[in-house]
Order: sequence, then C-alpha cells, then structure tokens
Amino acid sequence: MRSSTDVGGMGKWMAFGSLVLSLAWGCAGMGSNKPSDLPVGVVDPQRILAETVKGKRLSDALNAFMKDRQTLVELEQRELRKLESELMAQSTVLSQEARDRKEEQFRAKMAGYQQKVADLNREVQEKQQELQNEFRLQVQRVVTEVAGQRGLGLVLEYGVNSGTLFYEAGLDISTDVIQALDRESGAISVP
Repeated sequence: MRSSTDVGGMGKWMAFGSLVLSLAWGCAGMGSNKPSDLPVGVVDPQRILAETVKGKRLSDALNAFMKDRQTLVELEQRELRKLESELMAQSTVLSQEARDRKEEQFRAKMAGYQQKVADLNREVQEKQQELQNEFRLQVQRVVTEVAGQRGLGLVLEYGVNSGTLFYEAGLDISTDVIQALDRESGAISVP
C-alpha cells in the first residue's frame, strides 16, 4: 500500500512533467518564422555556368586545357602505332632476340603511355575541380548578396543531383545572379 507521501511526490513529478511539456510545445511554436513563412529562393547552377561570361570563360579555359592534354595523348598514340607497325613489319626478318628486344621496348612505351594518360586525366580532373571551386565561391558570394537584397532566408540549388524536385518559377533568382556576375565582369552595364 502506498503512503500519502508517495502519492504527493508523484503528483509533484506529474506537475513538473506537464510544465516541461508545456514549455516544449510553446518553444516549438515560437520560431521567428514558421516554415511556410520562410522566404526561399532557388538557383540553377548549370544555367549560371552556361549563361554568365565568367561561366563561359571557365568552360573555355577548361576545354583549352583538355585540348592541350588531348594533343599530347594523340602524339604518344601515333608514336606507339608507328612502333607497333615497325614491329609487325620486321617481325619476320628479325632474330628472336631482336624481336624480343623490340617487343620489350614496345611494352615499356605502352606502359609509359598508359601512365601518362592516367596522369593527364588526373591533371584535368584537378584543374576542373580548381576552376569549379573558384567559380562556385564567386557564385555563392553573389547569391548571398542577391538573397540579402531580396530578403531571402534560404536559397536552394536546382539541378539533376540537387535534391530540389520542384519549385515555383517566381522563386528562381538565377537571372539576378547571372546579371550580377556579368556586371562584375563588365559584360553588361548596370541598369
């Protein structure tokens, strides 16, 4: 059997628990903005890359860098094909020892070529990452400025891997970001 002090102690705990729950519910409803009242904007980074002067310059620089690397690879390929043709043409007239030596030279050249291709691919990826990071920082800064001017509390990315599946067209601030980036690069005059 319970004593009256046990029941009274339990009542105090229940009252305390009710107070904690009331405070928790009250605090949950006391945000500066309800989620539905949060001003949101959306940007399309691919559109910004494709339509800004800086984005086009980045694409051009990356394409030129890749083209230079591709030229180096093609030169190596031609040399390998020439060496392979010589090996095939001379294989019947060379001694086994000379043929083995030529085949070994060819394998060594091929291994060097494969290593060079891997190195150039890594170099291109690093350059691409470097240029994209630099551009992304510029875009992020301008998005922050545009969001501040429009009083936005949140800006989401829209694109293939962004996670944003739908938005109303009026939320898109990409055009403002494009214009601001182009003004910075002197491509358009300030309206």
